[in-house]
Amino acid sequence: MECLNEDVRKQVKSRFDTIAKPIDGMGKFETILSGIGALRENADFSLKKKAVLVFCSDNGIVEEGVSQSPSEVTLRVINNMLSGKSSVAVMAKHIDADLYVTDIGTDCSPEDVIPENLRGDSVAFLDYKIRRGSRNFAKEPAMTEEETKRAIKTGCSLVKELAGKGVDIIALGEMGIGNTTTSSAVCAALTGCSAETLTGRGAGLNDSGLLRKKTVINEAIKRYDLKNKDVISVLQCVGGYDIAALAGAITGGYKYHVPVVLDGVITMAAALAASKLEPECLKCCILSHKGKEPAVAVLEEELIKCGAMCDSMIYASMALGEGTGAVMMLSLLDLAMEVYGNAARFDDLSMEQYKRYDNINTGR
Repeated sequence: MECLNEDVRKQVKSRFDTIAKPIDGMGKFETILSGIGALRENADFSLKKKAVLVFCSDNGIVEEGVSQSPSEVTLRVINNMLSGKSSVAVMAKHIDADLYVTDIGTDCSPEDVIPENLRGDSVAFLDYKIRRGSRNFAKEPAMTEEETKRAIKTGCSLVKELAGKGVDIIALGEMGIGNTTTSSAVCAALTGCSAETLTGRGAGLNDSGLLRKKTVINEAIKRYDLKNKDVISVLQCVGGYDIAALAGAITGGYKYHVPVVLDGVITMAAALAASKLEPECLKCCILSHKGKEPAVAVLEEELIKCGAMCDSMIYASMALGEGTGAVMMLSLLDLAMEVYGNAARFDDLSMEQYKRYDNINTGR
């Protein structure tokens, strides 16, 4: 299914060339905005209406000592998001983006969530809980096949809903203690790389905890024979509701012509899974930052091969999660859009436009 308009891509690029600046002066931002134009099928697209879609879920694998924090922290962070005080909530408010905190599988009851009057106007809580946390994949598959497919469908449907509300661009995020373990496991299964290569300390594991984390992943890959299984089986066995929903959201971005900005290792692992569900879907994806987790470098390479619009644009050794890196990228795209729409043109200055010579390396 091809949904990109290549004529529009050329129109956006040509318009950049009319701006009074060197050829390719905005570098990769010109490539990204050209890709967004092709996806939106409109050279006069807007990125003003922004949404941050954060999927929250708990992971049974935490029982194996793979995380420094207990699962209860997931709920605390959710409440902090809804009060407008978490890192991503503060950042989203600053750039005028609506924040959708989505419970796809947390181990908490509705009454545990803070009351409506504590939330800001631009923050919403969406309850799409499938189960109160995934199962411990060291003992049994994390999800059933039906639950996995339901999470994927939910993610896709939410993007359709946001597109129907006129949202121009979506930043994807997640919250769930233990999900650097699930994302590393998914990445290992889909790339064939070892847990030793891909697995990091998450929120701050000590050496023994890190060794345990790698061992748990390797044993699960072997137990379920995941290097020889399809993507649904991989997600079902060692993924989580958040990763499955994120994968669905990415397929939805492509299907409904909405660019999506990826955050760190969890959203990147979900994007790799999404590319196995819909091979063309990464053409809607924008990578934001190159985080600290070892899997990021491997995932970045794979996502570029599969068609993502760009490599990671922010090199800041971040490991914050929640979608914060993706929101930072939204602010950079806002600046690029200002140049695209409002900077002086060569004609405005009665200057001759620079010519593009395809045989010259412009440094891109």
